[in-house]
Amino acid sequence: MDTEHSPHHKTVAILSRGDAAARRDTTPQNSRFIRVFEALSAVGIEARPVVYDEAFADAVRNELLAVDGVLVWVDPIHQGKTRAALDPLLREIAAQGPWVSAHPDIILKMGVKEVLYRTRHLGWGGDTHRYDSADAFRVEFPSCLRAGGPRVIKQNRGNGGQGVWKVEALPDTATTVRVLHALRGSLPEEMPLDAFIVRCEPYFGWGGCIIDQAYQPRLPEGMIRCYMSGSKVAGFGQQLIKALIPPPPEGPDSPEAQPGSRMMHGPDASLFQTLRRSMEDTWTPQLMETLDIDEDSLPVIWDADFLYGPQDAAGADTYVLCEINASSCFAIPDDAPAAIARTVKDRILQNQRAGSG
Repeated sequence: MDTEHSPHHKTVAILSRGDAAARRDTTPQNSRFIRVFEALSAVGIEARPVVYDEAFADAVRNELLAVDGVLVWVDPIHQGKTRAALDPLLREIAAQGPWVSAHPDIILKMGVKEVLYRTRHLGWGGDTHRYDSADAFRVEFPSCLRAGGPRVIKQNRGNGGQGVWKVEALPDTATTVRVLHALRGSLPEEMPLDAFIVRCEPYFGWGGCIIDQAYQPRLPEGMIRCYMSGSKVAGFGQQLIKALIPPPPEGPDSPEAQPGSRMMHGPDASLFQTLRRSMEDTWTPQLMETLDIDEDSLPVIWDADFLYGPQDAAGADTYVLCEINASSCFAIPDDAPAAIARTVKDRILQNQRAGSG
């Protein structure tokens, strides 16, 4: 029997993007995922770093076929490179036996901005539109902008603020808008609405659609990141963000323009228990039903990013989902590596039972 895949010796690859030097030099001890390696080892799983680039994809394929599972930490866009070649490779690996998280098909359901539209009826949703073509965007967006106040336009696949814009109509004109890119260092621009629409047209080629949400006025109060392992909360992150907020007079590169530190909290943090109950008891089950995702296919680590919505009649906070990250969720709270390890162990055992059934 192949001991690599026996029930007594479980192995996973931790896959991340890098160059040939990173592939040669990365070890569990010097990896940024060192605490995940340690947590997996503590539950009896051998984890191996595997560095991916399109230039040596064939060698990576062989490494991934030799393990029981693959944990993927690769952004949708990194220094101009996308996952266009990686995702088919991961589908191939998963079809041949190893378990992959997050599977590319699951990312396409929940780790894209379209999820904001598909789940807009849930308690985390709101005034959200989807444009399926450049023509639809050109025809429908101007009236939406004039009717509803500032909007936030989002390309379907992206990270780091790329392709996310605050758009607001200017008074006394129907043809000029003020836009601000969420990418760090951006400055507000005033431009013809038609020119902005043209600027966004390439997003349809990469992501297939554009999502349009109402701007949340409480954005300056910060963002809450709810970290999940499978269907259970693994912790929270709280941060004052500066994306989509005009930079101060000191400029976009000044210390005053930088986001605040992300304060990490465990899953039991008292401040977030209402959000935790909503995520575990209501919203995640509804997400799975809406997107046709079974619990065992949820990523071993993912996060839902929330902004504060309007307070309810009793003065309690509401929450508006602005993004789900499932491709490359990192950094993570202190409690998350142990939660990841528990979920990985369960998933590998389930996959092995399914394979022998």
